[in-house]
Amino acid sequence: MKKVLALLLVLAMVLSLAACGGNKGDDKGSEAPSGGAKLTFTTGGEQGTYYGFGTVLAGKVSDKTATKVTAITSGGSKANIEAMAKNDAQLGFVQSDVAAYANKGTRLFDKADTSFSAVAALYMEQVQIVTLDPNIKSVADLKGKSVSIGASGSGVYFNAVDVLGAYGIDADKDINPTYQSFGDSVESLQDGKIDAAFVVAGAPTTAVTSLAATKKVYLVSLDDEHINKLITESPYYSKNVIAKDVYDTPEDVTTVAVMAVVIARNDVAEADVYNFISTIFENKADIASAHAKGNELDLNFAASYGSISYHPGAVKYFTEKGVKTP
Repeated sequence: MKKVLALLLVLAMVLSLAACGGNKGDDKGSEAPSGGAKLTFTTGGEQGTYYGFGTVLAGKVSDKTATKVTAITSGGSKANIEAMAKNDAQLGFVQSDVAAYANKGTRLFDKADTSFSAVAALYMEQVQIVTLDPNIKSVADLKGKSVSIGASGSGVYFNAVDVLGAYGIDADKDINPTYQSFGDSVESLQDGKIDAAFVVAGAPTTAVTSLAATKKVYLVSLDDEHINKLITESPYYSKNVIAKDVYDTPEDVTTVAVMAVVIARNDVAEADVYNFISTIFENKADIASAHAKGNELDLNFAASYGSISYHPGAVKYFTEKGVKTP
């Protein structure tokens, strides 16, 4: 009898443990969030679009998922790629052309870096040539002028070199170049120290908006002939128009633009990248209410960047939505 009772007791304990184990498994599958890493997201300067928009995105992902993202200021695209190479950051904003330079080991980069992949292209970054002088109407008018062409070695610098070069202007010989951030460029314009400045960021850009609040701002247009020449030589550019109401300019401004792309280290977990991109596109209305760039979010555009491979976490989300990456 004692043996029978003992066997019954053991059987009851086994069944009880199995039931508990089954409940835990059900809870994990249905309730426990995937991902959960703490990710640093490098953006740009405080007066640029990267930081303003990146802060909104990081906050939304952190609120909605187990993945916690912290957006920090940085020196921009090149600095973000370098920070990710050291694992000081796991996510970063980059210009589409700069990511291509890094991937191939050209221009800004001495050797190829394939340690990162694309998450999403989020909006276009316009090449904005800002001036307070209404007599500067064309890129050709910059010849002989003092012009800020971005921090030395920055993506902006190469954008300026490309645009000036399309008009036959040598950035080292035909203008008086200065190498300044967006904020410093705006201060120099306001103080009359420079005649124009290249700002490459999504419009409206905080630095330019601040300037337009106190001064009459003008943007220099590019003509179709030189735009076509530029795109032929550098196909990562595309034609773009900045509406006149963005900075209260006298008319719409035609320029070129590159993509603003979020990249991730290849070793970031698929679940965390999935949490990042899915949260952005499943909460577009909320994001748009917090930052104007949210209005430009488009799933097909997000998956259209062809210079580097997409991260598996991003591909998973795009596939669920029926969208193919290059």
